[in-house]
Amino acid sequence: MMKNEDKIYVAVHRGLVGSSIIRCLKKNGFQHIITRTHQELDLTNQQAVNHFFQQEKPDYVFLAAAKVGGIHANNTYSAEFIRDNLLIQTNVIHEAYISSVKRLLFLGSSCIYPRECPQPIKEEYLLTGPLEPTNKPYALAKIAGIEMCRSYNRQYGTKFISVMPTNLYGPGDNYDLENSHVIPALIRKMHEAKIREDEEILIWGTGKPRREFLYVDDLAQACIQIINQKEVVDLINVGSGEDLTIHELAEQIKKIVGFHGNLSFDASKPDGTPRKILDINQAKKIGWTPNINLKNGLNFAYEAYKKTINE
Repeated sequence: MMKNEDKIYVAVHRGLVGSSIIRCLKKNGFQHIITRTHQELDLTNQQAVNHFFQQEKPDYVFLAAAKVGGIHANNTYSAEFIRDNLLIQTNVIHEAYISSVKRLLFLGSSCIYPRECPQPIKEEYLLTGPLEPTNKPYALAKIAGIEMCRSYNRQYGTKFISVMPTNLYGPGDNYDLENSHVIPALIRKMHEAKIREDEEILIWGTGKPRREFLYVDDLAQACIQIINQKEVVDLINVGSGEDLTIHELAEQIKKIVGFHGNLSFDASKPDGTPRKILDINQAKKIGWTPNINLKNGLNFAYEAYKKTINE
């Protein structure tokens, strides 16, 4: 569906997902890519977003902008997580409609699904049970975005698509120990512990919850394939189809980083959802499958992290 001459807006292009989508777009031959830094365009400002869309008039939009973080960040900044995400997605989705964007792809998160959900999680399980309390504000904002896309499609005939990825990692990740997700946090923590020659590191939770992880470039390729489909699917999961415990994940990262100390788990800290793995049959039906397995992806992610500390 997308042509080389089409104008494609990627919001936000410096983040984990946005930067990956741009790499993938360029690899696929697309050149007319529109980007703005946060300083250039505050997506929480409705007037600024309106002016941007009227000025640039993009043909396609990848809405990857969001306030994101791990359990600690969600617990600490819950008001900001619901407020900022609602503002960003409301402004961008509405202005995409006003400026007659051909298609918009809205990126959510697998945390939209109920805490106690049958596994693997199918798209139709949305709103069938209570959410995980530790990230409920973020999840509610994303659910609102899904319903906004659906409602605009139904009322205005737009072609807005919601993609729900599993836990992502890779180049461009956030390695802040207070606010990052589990993989970048463990990579940084173990690397620094290796340098200090620590005998032990402490990891939040029991290590028992099972999680699914997807290398971010695999998601980017999925997004391009999904937005180019003739038939619009309003909600689609994207994941690796495999999961493991946090303890098993930590052991893999320990080996890749070369940390020789012990792993200790703090059971007083929250675990979050017991298990979360997505049903990706819809994505497979359009011809997409992940290419990068977890072992290779973690090696790539560690190399990317080392580049950030050597810059």
